[in-house]
Amino acid sequence: MNSGFLPVSRDDMEEQKIEQLDFVYVTGDAYVDHPSFGHAIISRVLQSNGYSVGIIPQPDWKDENSISILGEPRLGFLVSAGNMDSMVNHYSVSKKRRKTDAFTPGGVMGKRPDHATVVYSNLIRKTYKKKPIIIGGIEASLRRLAHYDYWSNSLKRSILLDSGADIISYGMGERSIVELADALNAGIDVHDITFIDGTVYKTKDISNIYEPQMLYSFDELKADKINYAKSFYIQYCNTDPFSAKRLIEPYPNGIYVVQNPPQKPLDQSEMDKVYALPYMRTYHPSYEKDGGVPAIEEVKYSLISNRGCFGGCSFCALTFHQGRIIQTRSHESLLAEAGQFIWDKDFKGYIHDVGGPTANFRHPACDKQLTKGVCPNKQCLFPTPCKNLKADHRDYLKLLRKLRELPNVKKVFIRSGIRFDYLLADKDDTFFRELVEYHVSGQLKVAPEHVSDNVLKMMGKPSNQVYQKFVEKYKALNKKCGKNQFLVPYLMSSHPGSTMKEAVELAEYLRDLGYMPEQVQDFYPTPSTISTCMYYTGVDPRTMEKVYVPVNPHEKAMQRALIQYRNPKNYDLVKEALIKAGRTDLIGFDRKCLIRPGKGAASDRRISGNIAENINNRGKTRTGNRPQKKKTIRNVHKKKG
Repeated sequence: MNSGFLPVSRDDMEEQKIEQLDFVYVTGDAYVDHPSFGHAIISRVLQSNGYSVGIIPQPDWKDENSISILGEPRLGFLVSAGNMDSMVNHYSVSKKRRKTDAFTPGGVMGKRPDHATVVYSNLIRKTYKKKPIIIGGIEASLRRLAHYDYWSNSLKRSILLDSGADIISYGMGERSIVELADALNAGIDVHDITFIDGTVYKTKDISNIYEPQMLYSFDELKADKINYAKSFYIQYCNTDPFSAKRLIEPYPNGIYVVQNPPQKPLDQSEMDKVYALPYMRTYHPSYEKDGGVPAIEEVKYSLISNRGCFGGCSFCALTFHQGRIIQTRSHESLLAEAGQFIWDKDFKGYIHDVGGPTANFRHPACDKQLTKGVCPNKQCLFPTPCKNLKADHRDYLKLLRKLRELPNVKKVFIRSGIRFDYLLADKDDTFFRELVEYHVSGQLKVAPEHVSDNVLKMMGKPSNQVYQKFVEKYKALNKKCGKNQFLVPYLMSSHPGSTMKEAVELAEYLRDLGYMPEQVQDFYPTPSTISTCMYYTGVDPRTMEKVYVPVNPHEKAMQRALIQYRNPKNYDLVKEALIKAGRTDLIGFDRKCLIRPGKGAASDRRISGNIAENINNRGKTRTGNRPQKKKTIRNVHKKKG
């Protein structure tokens, strides 16, 4: 088996003695042969099953010849926008163009088109009229059926129709891509491959589909947003590989888009095999002249120990992509991977992360999930932990202890996120104690997201009381261990359910905490999440009850400004928000007030400057556009005592 990079040119094919590739993989990312990149995993899995694969990274979509540089593949093209949805990659929530792209050499923006999967597939189809095209990755996976597109503020068809592709391989795809390859290799016409789990196909004949679930037609979805909410919730309840039905979405002209159930989860030995494949673990050497690919820095010395998430956050698309059943790698697999990089000349002794979507999930939520699947209408942790939940950190703890003992390792950090309500559900505090003692890099990032229980309910997050309990316990364990480590809370503004009242409530909480976050995430309506469905339809698809949704850009700006009310640049927005919320009691000179009285940011520059100076003198933050992180974080906890 070839252990070098996969071919990216005809010269590479000649060197590797490949006359014609079986598959050509077109991706919107630079070619990084590391298991954190989808194109690397899928290509290496195919290679391990005897198929040759070449990579065309970031082709020039304005040049029809750019997708022909490796010739016509024997079996088909694979297309992905990359590790991110191309629209999220390109635009902030305010729809402003981002300046950098971490998945491009040198971080340069603009090397892939908007809606990259559609553009690449149509480009291929112009030259190769009948060659099978299989699309996958996060963009195709989350747009596999009709979906709301935030950037055009419209309902879009299944990406399968707009792209002109033949099949979608959705989810993580290791099983389905091999089955697709074997079917094509056996001579089965791509239009007859309708039987593989984890795929979506189009057809005009649905007579032979066994026990399907018919969704609303695309015309019905466009006619009434409530139909979309109902349809979306049917999809949400059919994301489990053990219980999901085949879903059929009708389109005009007698076309049907059919979604097969998700692929079955990989068992531990299968996961181990995927991560033991001969990845080069870095970017292609041709990018060296451009300064490399920035995204590798976050994952180069990190370990992916699991996939899937039963956390069920409304704004997260993991349920649709990786599913709710946790899949894990063995300790031996993770130790072997660590053994590959701990002697690297650039390794400084720090393993940056050991985790996944949620770091402290190392087994299914309950025993029945691996045979009967997850509960379609119930969550494991929300609104409170299920009575059948297995909250147990012993396996994760053993793994971390083994990694800490490896030679040349100084510290093993956990940065991919701790689910704090699950942590509290574990009656044994051993993991929590060792987390504080050994695995925090001075600050632990957690995601309470908000303080209003009304908003948290819409988010699918635990009540604020649970987070406060976690904070107190974290502080107590730090004190017991003689540590002075801090929590950095991720907060979200403008989520469905958040009126100006709840936004002010969050600002008051931050005032009492003595903390102004440097970064705030305004809710971003990305495809295939419950929250995005709420944003588009104005109802909660789980209950069909109406939900207040801040959709006006100016109102969203006010809610965001309230979280950073101390920033003088936000003065006018904060004042307007407080007046709109009927909370002018928070404009004044009392220590409970958020801002001082004034006629506006321009005329009140002197007062705002004095406020900033006073805050600085009290040691709470620093003036300027970028407050010093350590100082800000340190005083979060000094204020709370």
